[in-house]
Amino acid sequence: MGLTLIIIILVSSLSLLFYGSRWLYRRSVNMKNKLEMGRLFTNITHEVLTPLTILSSSIEMMREQSPQNSSYYDMMELNIMRITRLLQQILEANKSQSGDLKLLVSNGNVMDYIRKTSICVKPLMIKRNQQFSITCQPQSMLGWIDPDKLDKMIYNLLSNASKYTEEGGKIVLEVKTNSTYDHIIIKVKDNGSGIPKARQKHLFERFYDGDYRQHQTFGTGLGLALTRDLVLLHNGQISFESEEGKGTTFTIVLPINKESFAPSQIDEEHTIQVKMPERNIIDYQQMIENDQLMETVISEEDGQIEEEQNEEAHKLLVVEDSTELLLLMKQLLQRQYKVVTAMNGCEAIEQVKSHDLDLIISDVMMPEMDGYKFTEWLKSSPDYQHLPIILLTAKTQDADHEKALRIGADDYVKKPFKMGDLRLRINNIIGNRQRIQREFSNQTIEETVNHAGAENNAEHKFLQKAIDCMRQHIDDADYDREAFAEEMGMSSSSLYNKLRSITGMSVGGFIRDMRMKEVRRIIDDEEDLRVSDLAYRVGFKDPKYFATIFKKTFGMQPTEYIKSRQR
Repeated sequence: MGLTLIIIILVSSLSLLFYGSRWLYRRSVNMKNKLEMGRLFTNITHEVLTPLTILSSSIEMMREQSPQNSSYYDMMELNIMRITRLLQQILEANKSQSGDLKLLVSNGNVMDYIRKTSICVKPLMIKRNQQFSITCQPQSMLGWIDPDKLDKMIYNLLSNASKYTEEGGKIVLEVKTNSTYDHIIIKVKDNGSGIPKARQKHLFERFYDGDYRQHQTFGTGLGLALTRDLVLLHNGQISFESEEGKGTTFTIVLPINKESFAPSQIDEEHTIQVKMPERNIIDYQQMIENDQLMETVISEEDGQIEEEQNEEAHKLLVVEDSTELLLLMKQLLQRQYKVVTAMNGCEAIEQVKSHDLDLIISDVMMPEMDGYKFTEWLKSSPDYQHLPIILLTAKTQDADHEKALRIGADDYVKKPFKMGDLRLRINNIIGNRQRIQREFSNQTIEETVNHAGAENNAEHKFLQKAIDCMRQHIDDADYDREAFAEEMGMSSSSLYNKLRSITGMSVGGFIRDMRMKEVRRIIDDEEDLRVSDLAYRVGFKDPKYFATIFKKTFGMQPTEYIKSRQR
């Protein structure tokens, strides 16, 4: 498990490294040392590939020694492959800028290669419930292409189409030849959000941010710039048509006749390997398989963990759109807490309504509803605003941190983070709540009222109202959970959730506690008291039941307590 965390932290660290490098690049755009910056990127990339190789070899050795943990090894290898693909994009982009990017075309079945490449990307659409179709006309045709370069073009266009198309949307890949059979025309169409006109002129710029934040997705700013460079390297053309709200179509036209390439660009000895795409884009196929494996492992272990857990274990909701990180966090946190999960804000709302929660941990950038909007919904809801929430994000700007706190987040954790640090923050928030609950339990009614009145936040206003309701009905034996909830203007379940969060008590427990606090006040202020009179004055119909509750609360019978306080 330790190596798994190392891999995840390494992924996040490389993202920070990448964005730091991008910042340096922008600073150097108008400087003479632009090529030196490119060399720096290349050197950093090569340096990172070395420890990745060591990690990959270590995983192979661990797989041989402890094969029962195969699902974890799959997840680690998946993330290594993702990092490798990102690093390869950086290397290719820098080669293109320095003029070192070379073309090497081979002969083979072009249509078959494109079809195989596209099918390997299909699981990405499956995860988003998107329709994906491939049409090749003719079905088979020989030509000259650079397989590695064509693979990257198709991967970037299809992955972009998936990013900017909503779940359930449609993506189409069409490939056909011209009338002279010496060019292929590749079209990637989607019915997604489209590209705003103001952004279209910047679309092929290196490190252009695009609309990644709006779509709660990740982007490097390299994909389309590199795709254009690869098309031009092929002596081809790339264009696009887009309409906001209707979708986008990218069109690539590539020559496939041998005469279009220089002798140094032609590989006569090798033919196109149709199996190559499966090795180049295998990470998405493994992602699907890995998800299934992880779900199986967790479902098998959940029962055993739940049996071992204390019934009083606090219940957390973890919201994260990365399936692997979500499952890993659940696996690590459920040793100490009860954990339920969701993959976006909309799912999280349903979980909040369905479970009695103590705390929520949520990512910020998610599809459908992001962490900010989910937090705003939570903190504006009278029934659930008491729930503490910790936001997780890769955003590092102070403005993002300030926004999170401004909308009501209780804490804000930047990625990469250590699980131990996250646990510490969880325990601190829960510990503070428990301290407040203990203080409440030990206070008299007057102390509780004064303490609640001194605060001005939503929780203490709620508590003040609850105390006022009980004080008005303290002698009413028929004032039960339903009557209390109705007067508070809430459902019984919402009242229960809020009272439990603030005081640690159920609705019935809060009513009994308030009655017992009043009993103690009466005993301290008055003399010559009878137990039956006490019971009726604080809303108990049966003095014997009152005596039972009293002993559970104070550890002695009412008559004993009266004597001890009035000596």
